[in-house]
Amino acid sequence: MKFKLLIVDDEKNIREGLAASLEMDGYETVCAEDGNEAWKRFGKGDIDLVITDLRMPGLSGEELLRRILAETPGFPVIILTGHGTVENAVTAMREGAWDFLTKPVNLDRLSLLVKRALANRELILQNRRMEEDLGKPRQFDNIIGRSAVMRKVFDTVIRVAPTKASILVTGESGVGKELIADAIHEYSPRKGKPLVKVHCAALSSGLLESELFGHEKGAFTGAVSRRRGRFELANEGTLFLDEIGEIDQNIQIKLLRVLQEREFERVGGEDTIETDVRIVAATNKDLRAEIEKGNFREDLYFRLNVVNIHVPPLRERKDDIPLLAAAFLKEFTLEDGKSIEGISEKARARLFAYDWPGNIRELRNCIESAVVMSQGTVINEDDLPPALRSAGDDSWIRIPLGTSLDESEKIIIRDTISFHRGNKSKAAETLGIGRKTLHRRLAEMGEEDTETTDEETESGES
Repeated sequence: MKFKLLIVDDEKNIREGLAASLEMDGYETVCAEDGNEAWKRFGKGDIDLVITDLRMPGLSGEELLRRILAETPGFPVIILTGHGTVENAVTAMREGAWDFLTKPVNLDRLSLLVKRALANRELILQNRRMEEDLGKPRQFDNIIGRSAVMRKVFDTVIRVAPTKASILVTGESGVGKELIADAIHEYSPRKGKPLVKVHCAALSSGLLESELFGHEKGAFTGAVSRRRGRFELANEGTLFLDEIGEIDQNIQIKLLRVLQEREFERVGGEDTIETDVRIVAATNKDLRAEIEKGNFREDLYFRLNVVNIHVPPLRERKDDIPLLAAAFLKEFTLEDGKSIEGISEKARARLFAYDWPGNIRELRNCIESAVVMSQGTVINEDDLPPALRSAGDDSWIRIPLGTSLDESEKIIIRDTISFHRGNKSKAAETLGIGRKTLHRRLAEMGEEDTETTDEETESGES
C-alpha cells in the first residue's frame, strides 16, 4: 500500500521541498498553499497523513487541525512551526496533533515521525476493522472464526441442529466445544426450551448419578428431600454432557438405557419417568481407544456419535487468531480501563508462531496477561508471556496433513516472518521473493502492516 500525504504551507519552496523528500521515501504527496485548499483536498477521503504549517493566511493550521480531528478522530497531523510559535505547537499537541517540528525542518526527523504516525494509524485502523468484523451479523454470535476449517464446522452445525440426532463434539481441551453445543441448541427447534449442562469430570460416580437422574427423599445419607435430575430439567430441550469419556461403567449403562428407552428412574425411586431430551456430548479423549481399553462401552459410543463434530485446535486455524485476539483485547481493555489500540507486528508474529497447546482458552489468558502488563497503547512483544516471546525461534515449519496449498503458503509466510522477528526484508530473502511481492501477499492475506524493523531501516529498505 502506498500512503498519500497532504503537505500544507504558504511557502512554495518549503512545501515542494518536503514533497520531494517524502516522495524519495516512497510516499505519494499532494500539496496545498493554505488551510482552505487543504480542507477541500482532505475532503476527498484518500489522505493518510497531513503535514501543516501553523501560521497561514485564511484558514490557520490550528483551525485545520480542529476540523480534521472533528471529522476523523485520531487522524495523524504533524505541525510545522517557527521558533516563535512553539507554544502554539504545544497547544496543538494537546488538541490531538501527532507531533510538531520547528523550521527549518530536519528531514530525517520528519521521515521518522511520518513513519511512526502511519504505523500507529494502521494499528488503530486494523483494530477498528476487527471490531467491525466482530460486530457484523454472523451465523453464530458466540463463536469467533472465519477460517476454512471453522466454516466446515459451522456448516455441519447448521445441517444437524434441526434434527433429533445425538451429537458427539470432539476436540482438544480449550477449543470451545461447549460453544458448539450452545450453537446447536440455538439453531434447533428446541431453542425456547432449556439447555442444561453437566460437567461429568467434576463429579464422583454417586454424585453424577443423582445429578443426572435425580433422587428421592432418603435415597442416601443427606438426601433430605426429593430432587429432580438434569434429564427432567432438560425435558423438551437439550442436555450437554461435557467430558463424557470420564464417566464410569455403571453410569454408562444407565445412560445407554435413557438413550434407548427415553425413560429412567430417580435414585431410590420406583416411578418411571419419560424424557424427551436431545443429547450433545463432548470429549477430549479418543473414545475408540477407550473402547479398546475397556473403559468405554461401544454401544453407548454409537448412540452418542450419531453425528460427530470435530473442533480443530487453534494451531490448525491460525487465520482466526487476529479476530480472537481482537475480541479478547476489547474485553480486557474495557475490564481493566486501559486504552490499548492494537497489537504490534512483532507481537502478532509471536501469536502466529506459537502452537497453542491450551488452544483458545490459552490465547484468552495470554491476551489478558498482555493487557495487564502493557504500559502503552499497543501490545508489544515484551508484554507477552515468556512462552510466547520465545515462539518461532526454531527453524521448522509445521503444516498439518490435509492443509490446502493456499493455507500452506500463508503458514510458510507467517512462520518465516516470525522466525526473522518481524524483519520482512530477511523473510523475503529467505522465501526467495522480493519485498514488494511479500507485502502484496500480506495485503491479500489481510495482514499487511507498515511497521519496519531497525534492521530494515539500516539496510536502506525503509
